[in-house]
Amino acid sequence: MPMSLEEYQVAQMYMVMKMQQQNTQGDEGVEVLENKPFEDDELGKVVPLSKSFMFLYMAAIANFPPRSVIKCPYFSRFILTIETIHKEDNGLTENAHCLTKEQLASRQVEMIDIANDTSDYWSLVVGRSNFDFSQFQSARTGRGPLLDEWEVLSGGDSLTRGILDMQDHCNPVMTAYKLVTIDAPYWGFGSRLEQALLAGERALFLESHRNCFGWIDEWFGLSAEMMRELEKQSDSSLNKKLGRPCLVEDEEDSDDM
Repeated sequence: MPMSLEEYQVAQMYMVMKMQQQNTQGDEGVEVLENKPFEDDELGKVVPLSKSFMFLYMAAIANFPPRSVIKCPYFSRFILTIETIHKEDNGLTENAHCLTKEQLASRQVEMIDIANDTSDYWSLVVGRSNFDFSQFQSARTGRGPLLDEWEVLSGGDSLTRGILDMQDHCNPVMTAYKLVTIDAPYWGFGSRLEQALLAGERALFLESHRNCFGWIDEWFGLSAEMMRELEKQSDSSLNKKLGRPCLVEDEEDSDDM
């Protein structure tokens, strides 16, 4: 991503907030349950984030690396985890998550190119912004356009084979290394469900990170503290759209987070 780690934190917060608003209307969308930690016997210290109209429950695990867990009450044995490492590099770290040899052997590496505007089934399901990064330039930062040299090549068993000179010389630059693990132990359809969800997550990662950069002139200059205040207003607005009680956060609980 053509931004610093500090900028990415704000960009990600803004992106999540705006995409939640865009995808919440009528009786469908994102409902914020609460925004304070609690203890779970299995997961440890947890910050519940939201539940969606598909009745998926998502929680953020308060440890390092950052970890999200998604469960569905209709499939009690199903679990999807997303662990993220953010590094101030250009994507050349081979094993950011410190996986074992056995884990590395089964790992599938996907390079996500935010300049890629091709569409497939999952991009239609997730939604696709109309940014053309070959023509886009930020008015506030001067960053862009992302020309052909930004693109990554597919193929090869080494992460470094997918990086070209443009990203080697991009400044600022950072990479979000995401480790997605899906376990759907259901005979007959579990494997197909896992592959479908992996494809869906990839499309979501691509669209969300395209939006992070495409909306740069909207969030650039905001601080993380300012974004947290905007998040509180957005959480209440989301619940109001769905006819749910507005989120009220206890000040002492907020200070402890």
